[in-house]
Amino acid sequence: MTSTVDVSVPTTSVSATPKPFTAYHISLRLPLRTFTLQKRYSDFVTLHSQLCSQAGVPPPATLPHKTWFTSSTSSPALTEQRRKDLETYLQTLNSIEDDRWRNTPAWRSFLNLPSTVTSRSSEASNLHGGIPGAGGSQAAADPVVWLDLYHGLKGQLHDARLQITMRDQATAAQAQHECSAQAKKHLVKAGTITIQLEQGLQQLGSESWGREKQLGDGELRRRKDLIENAKREREGLENLLNAMVVKSSLDATISSARDKEKLVGGDVPSKKQHGGGRVLGKETKQTKALDNLGVLQLQQQMMQEQDEDVNILAQAVAKQRQLGMDIQQELAVQNDMLKMLDEDVDRVQGKMDVAKKRIGKIS
Repeated sequence: MTSTVDVSVPTTSVSATPKPFTAYHISLRLPLRTFTLQKRYSDFVTLHSQLCSQAGVPPPATLPHKTWFTSSTSSPALTEQRRKDLETYLQTLNSIEDDRWRNTPAWRSFLNLPSTVTSRSSEASNLHGGIPGAGGSQAAADPVVWLDLYHGLKGQLHDARLQITMRDQATAAQAQHECSAQAKKHLVKAGTITIQLEQGLQQLGSESWGREKQLGDGELRRRKDLIENAKREREGLENLLNAMVVKSSLDATISSARDKEKLVGGDVPSKKQHGGGRVLGKETKQTKALDNLGVLQLQQQMMQEQDEDVNILAQAVAKQRQLGMDIQQELAVQNDMLKMLDEDVDRVQGKMDVAKKRIGKIS
């Protein structure tokens, strides 16, 4: 299987160290992020040697030969030719069907890829798309991959919201059903990614197996808040979708009953239209197409949404209060440290004054 990581070497630079060398800029583009690495020619030589050792056979690509009488720092033509050859070397290993070299630790370490990421397109889809599969929670245990998965979660919620909007605007029953199915699909994927993110966050904050936590307490709290907000957003979209489905079902039932009454009862529907205690002319666009039961359900839904908004606002205020208390505590600690620093400066200044006096006496 070919890799889903795009690799290129677009530019080079010369270091400003006392002994200058040429750095080759490797551009990596993953499904959800892009970053750049700088490697020397000797790093490529080490990579080639490690690939031969770990894969058991030499790679199908060859490195450009080392020059003994010309330096790449003083020859732009040699630098450009070597850049092209190194780019061809990486792209050949990245695009071939045989992935034995891409699955080695040397390849992942050279490109700074997470240890749980492989180059198989199906596994990359599971990782970045949040599709249920083996290794999802283990992949989320990497801090960088966790953020990639979270961006994937936000993408699924965005697509679900878009499908719900399209369903609300659709007039045909078939189009509404298709949009509902797509929205439900995105919500299910979002739920799966949320579970993976929670499990990965537990591993990131764990100190078991003799390892330290990979994230600080503040970052862990921030990521937990991101998960909670995403869960609330998903729950709200799911409730909205269910309410729309129920409303469509009621509308279909009412329409069927009216059609039946028209066939059987003649003028009965016209009498019922003026009943029920509702005032004509004061209907809104939302209530105009609803009967009394539908209006009641709409009011209950709106009240429930208002209650949820109040709860979210209360939680946000509580978090802001906790954040303010944390900042106050941190400021107190910083003030204590500054006082200690002032005392140290005064003590050192006193010693320097004594030393200057002694030097003056000696001179």
